Amino acid sequence: MALTALYPGSFDPVTNGHLDVLFHAVRLADRVVVAIGVHPGKKPLFSPEIRGEMILEAAAELDVADRVSVVTFDDLVVDAAKREGASVLIRGLRDGTDLDYEMQMAGMNGTMVPEVQTVFLPASPPVRHITATLVRQIAGMGGDISGFVPEQVAVRLRARFSGAASD
Repeated sequence: MALTALYPGSFDPVTNGHLDVLFHAVRLADRVVVAIGVHPGKKPLFSPEIRGEMILEAAAELDVADRVSVVTFDDLVVDAAKREGASVLIRGLRDGTDLDYEMQMAGMNGTMVPEVQTVFLPASPPVRHITATLVRQIAGMGGDISGFVPEQVAVRLRARFSGAASD
């Protein structure tokens, strides 16, 4: 039986930290569904479609595109997992603060849908400090984000903040 994992997040933008966790998730599961959360009250930098394109481009660069797909969801993550046939939720951890929050979420999700198991994957040390929030802030102030995101994402970020893109 093939194991499907759901890797949820906002991915706005996808970072090298996200990709590190994705790469490790693909080593554990036969199929990884990257689930982009869409929240009506939030104004993301990039549309869900553009975020999906960036994730698939990066998956191709990692040579794992054949085992990765992208969906969007605007409901509970456990409902998205059930729709995709996922028995595992992938959550990346950078530090103890992430662990505290993610343990609460895993408990709530496990109570609602016990057949979906949360698996924590620690980010590798070279990318542990990267957050999408900080990447957006650095890019917005004209800083060098090349060490934090794939090149195709950096190009889109530079275009976005120069006013050249309307994604």
